[in-house]
Amino acid sequence: MSARKTDDSGIVVIGMGRFGCHLAGSLSQLGHQVLAIDRSGEVVQRWAPQLERVVQADSTEEGALRQLGVADFRRVVVAIGASVEASVLTVLALTELGVPQVWARATSEKHAKILSAVGAQHVIFPEAETGERVAHLIVSKMLDFIEFGDDFAIAKVRVPDSMVGRPLRELAPADRYGVMVVGAKLPGERFRYAAADTVLAEGSVLIVEGSIAQVQQFAALS
Repeated sequence: MSARKTDDSGIVVIGMGRFGCHLAGSLSQLGHQVLAIDRSGEVVQRWAPQLERVVQADSTEEGALRQLGVADFRRVVVAIGASVEASVLTVLALTELGVPQVWARATSEKHAKILSAVGAQHVIFPEAETGERVAHLIVSKMLDFIEFGDDFAIAKVRVPDSMVGRPLRELAPADRYGVMVVGAKLPGERFRYAAADTVLAEGSVLIVEGSIAQVQQFAALS
């Protein structure tokens, strides 16, 4: 059955190391059909009970990928981290198969350039991105943090004491602090979009957006 023709939710994850297995598990929990591939039989046996389809194959061989039906998937993630050569050759094989979206994990800038050159449309640095995010959380009062590049970030922060009991219209956080409050979670309630008449109770959690420096400074108010 062709995943490309019948269901766009199918995703292939190649390389079941620490990053690959977590990725495959998360995609599966989100309701996606996942085909996981690893060259180690031991790894395949370990993950077979937890994932719907895990197979042993040499992903650097175009023929092996074709036989598994990988060409029928629109999205493939090359999560290989231990071998740069295997990573690059796998991306090259996927390009030859005509896979529309190839995501590839890079371990260095040089590795990233090679991956892009041989056909990867999306190159990711999971270790570097996670390290940078955790660093921001350690040195600030932010509860969570996502950076989008171009000095723009979204953060989850506790409501500052000075903002408790007052509506956002009166507080004007965009004018005073340079951040936009886009969401609020009042105690005992779910997250909701913030409005001008939203009154923040003690213990509320906010979702704010702005520059990295602005969201850090705003979090420091709490």
